[in-house]
Amino acid sequence: MSAHFDQFLAEALTSDRETDGGLAKEELYGLYTSWCLINQSQPEPAEALWAALEGHRIKPEDNTLAMSGPAALDYIVSSSPDLA
Repeated sequence: MSAHFDQFLAEALTSDRETDGGLAKEELYGLYTSWCLINQSQPEPAEALWAALEGHRIKPEDNTLAMSGPAALDYIVSSSPDLA
């Protein structure tokens, strides 16, 4: 498992909050690219993220994850035209 993806999981995702069904794959990848931007790191392809999540027994298409940290704010602001 890559330290890059481990750090993303630790800093940008949480399962400690109740959600209405977790994050969609598009939201996961968008959050990941926001996290990469903040951390000045090159994003890996979506397939690499899915493999990393599955390595942690997280199903990208069926999860109970919520956004967390600065990447969550960046993703929400950049993906909402009313807030930008």
